[in-house]
Amino acid sequence: MSRTPDPRTAPPIRWGILGAGNIAAHFAQTVSAGTRAQVVAVGSRNRDRAERFATAHGIPTTHVGYRDLVEDPQVDAIYVATPHSEHAEHALLAIGAGKHVLVEKAFTRNVVEAEQVFAAARQAGVFVMEAMWTRFLPHVAALHQVIDAGEIGDVVNIRADHGQAFAFDPKSRLFAPGLAGGALLDLGVYTVSWALDFLGVPDEVRALGQLTETGVDGQVSMALRYGDRAQADLSTTLWAKTPTTSAISGTEGLITVDGDFYEPTSFTVRRRDGRSWRFEQPMARTFAHQAAEVARRVAEGATQSPLMPWEGTLAVLRVMDEVRRQVGVVYPGEE
Repeated sequence: MSRTPDPRTAPPIRWGILGAGNIAAHFAQTVSAGTRAQVVAVGSRNRDRAERFATAHGIPTTHVGYRDLVEDPQVDAIYVATPHSEHAEHALLAIGAGKHVLVEKAFTRNVVEAEQVFAAARQAGVFVMEAMWTRFLPHVAALHQVIDAGEIGDVVNIRADHGQAFAFDPKSRLFAPGLAGGALLDLGVYTVSWALDFLGVPDEVRALGQLTETGVDGQVSMALRYGDRAQADLSTTLWAKTPTTSAISGTEGLITVDGDFYEPTSFTVRRRDGRSWRFEQPMARTFAHQAAEVARRVAEGATQSPLMPWEGTLAVLRVMDEVRRQVGVVYPGEE
């Protein structure tokens, strides 16, 4: 079976959405349109917000608060779409109710919280996955095929950036330490997960960063070392829109990935021998592939996905924990 089969061929599954923000809205729209799944319930702490969300997306059931949502018998799986600071608590709540869980990235604030979530999932025998939707997209599958076939030789360097320009607002989740804000967990997680997807776990992590007035990271540059020859050069910022592209350089060629590299996009392969070709991916932004992955794995009785396994999420968090240590970002409640 293809690494990225048509999402519409995945078994049906009934989703409950925990949280009613912008990313939850995108999930509801694209999953309903692109898969055989149904979004049957949404939960929010605010009744009006829950009802407006349900009306906008044709969701039949609303819950005020999250416990009623996770205990709703018509729900098979929960999509956690709350701020990073609440991911662990809400994932554990859903697992405790016996539900399968898809948790927005970054999966949790740190690796300790993630280990607690995975331990609970292991005990309950439920499926849990980080919603790193990039790993399930067609252009990423094609990139792996090109690299695995040796078309660019041994990978020596991966470069990726992700920056967006946000006006400073101390109450925004992006700038609030209590909501685990900062560029790294919201934007930089894409670049770290990207590098680890292609190169694996680094041997060394170096980071430089500047903090916002609220003490979260506003901008970070990261260098990951792999053995004696390979590196990843990654950057993220809240202060400017960057190209959001990637380059994967090997001993026999170069792949340039169009922006935004983490969304469905195209790339060009240029070999040292002069041959070149282009992979075209004219496809709208969608969460359907990752939602279909959940449905397929749940139907198989699996507890994790081989494309975004628990250890893969833990590896990303270990890197980000080390980056935050080096740049001096500590969230309330962390030791």
